[in-house]
Amino acid sequence: MKVSDLFVKSLEAEGVRFIFGVPGEENEDLLFSLENSSIRFVPTRHEQGAAFIANVWGRLSGKAGVCMATLGPGATNLLTGVADANMDKAPLVAITAQGGMSRMHHESHQALDIVNMFRPITKWNTAVSSPDAVTEIVRKAFKIAESEKPGATHIELSEDLASMEARKRVEPIEPRRVRRPGPDYKAFAETMSLLKQARRPLIIAGNGAIRKRASKHLTEFARTFNVPVASTFMGKGAVSDMLDVSLLSIGLGFKDYVMEAVEMADLIVTVGFDIAEYSPEKWNPAGEKTIVHIDFVPAEVYTHYTPEVEVVGDISGCLWELNAKLKLEDLHFEEGWHAPFRERILADIKSYDLREGESFTIPGTLNIVREILDDDGVLISDVGSHKMWIARNFPTCRPNGCIVSNGLASMGISLPGAIAASLLDPRRQVVAAMGDGGFLMNSQELETARRLGVGFTVLVFNDDDYGLISWKQRMSRGRSVFTKISNPDFKAYAESFGIPAYQPTTLSGLKEDLGKAITSGELVLVEVRVDPAVNNELVDKLKSYWEEKS
Repeated sequence: MKVSDLFVKSLEAEGVRFIFGVPGEENEDLLFSLENSSIRFVPTRHEQGAAFIANVWGRLSGKAGVCMATLGPGATNLLTGVADANMDKAPLVAITAQGGMSRMHHESHQALDIVNMFRPITKWNTAVSSPDAVTEIVRKAFKIAESEKPGATHIELSEDLASMEARKRVEPIEPRRVRRPGPDYKAFAETMSLLKQARRPLIIAGNGAIRKRASKHLTEFARTFNVPVASTFMGKGAVSDMLDVSLLSIGLGFKDYVMEAVEMADLIVTVGFDIAEYSPEKWNPAGEKTIVHIDFVPAEVYTHYTPEVEVVGDISGCLWELNAKLKLEDLHFEEGWHAPFRERILADIKSYDLREGESFTIPGTLNIVREILDDDGVLISDVGSHKMWIARNFPTCRPNGCIVSNGLASMGISLPGAIAASLLDPRRQVVAAMGDGGFLMNSQELETARRLGVGFTVLVFNDDDYGLISWKQRMSRGRSVFTKISNPDFKAYAESFGIPAYQPTTLSGLKEDLGKAITSGELVLVEVRVDPAVNNELVDKLKSYWEEKS
């Protein structure tokens, strides 16, 4: 059997349904081996788009998304999407080609040291060095990518090795489920003791808490004992924001209303918290909070994050056992202490409802989207000022109901990510929300989406600016520089791909167009021109609030 055929059989054994990428000369054998396989190769318009699709596929499904590129510029174009998956803890396997080994010892056309290039941005990566190593390498790449905490792996397959014959008959290695270890009993005892002493505990739910079973047991814990939960951007939906225990999200670069609850809490329980997402210095500035760390791995060493106890093991298993033990205890916390904070947060979100004749704003538009989008739908956020509003103001009802890139935080992820979401569940309502800057970074993937026949709403917030940078510059300097940009006619641009598009100018038109787009199940673009003044107004409002409190 040819090596490329064996490689594809190994991918089939892993349950791979799609590979996203750009075909190249040096991966020709692999492409032709895929032709008659059960795997569909989807040509994208840029390798970064391919990596982002695989990235969000992994994050939504828990199974590694797969992207592929040729050597040289193909491989370098994958880097951002692969790095983003690794920092966002999304399982992904990247496959790159390489020139023949006979030319790798000297300077050669498009040749780069791809393995060393990918080393800092992956959990594990290697080059296939022998035909007989293929099955082990593929199995290892998927096992490591999908193991907690998930991330990216990379395999390089050179063109000469891909065309070789395997020297012996080797079958793919069957994936086996690996049981994760349970927590230490002493850590549990310490956690129980801290909870018994606490009067106002608060949970910070991170990226690790959105796993299906972890979310279920976390919700049970929070509701049973009436413990409030604030999620990080990537933990949104771990506990439904429709529940009274939810304080929505934590993670802005400035002090928001939720911080009042954090300050009042006498015990912080972090569940699946990733420091890469939000610095503990923001919510534990004095480093004095009593913290219980529940996660798949031990806590990072950090001055402002020194847990009193670390409960390390499978998160869902930890929470299940904690629930079982605590139900046998006479455990009571201060009743309803967090309710005023939730009321203030929800009232503030409501205050952004748009009124006819006013300029459109991002938070006002998000309130309309929330009314239209099914509770089971998914909003995929790009990176920009809208990300802050989505994280802060968009209530989320279920795990993975809102996808935010907040580890590497890469612009350009939402449109490709929506392709993944639509392929995974064509019946699900999907909205890809982005700014004008992020849209044009991967807008070419509109053609990929159109070709695949997937349906989702592309929501473009247009302020002719790199809005998040402008916002931050104005906070620190009182003005912004070098952030202004210009744009094409987005409606005409979408229509040139054969995609319907809307540019509403009235509130009634905005509601009507968003309603048609989101409920249609079709690929539709809606451009909303927004007034960014609301960004700095939020900062001023919160500053005044905290000054009055002090």
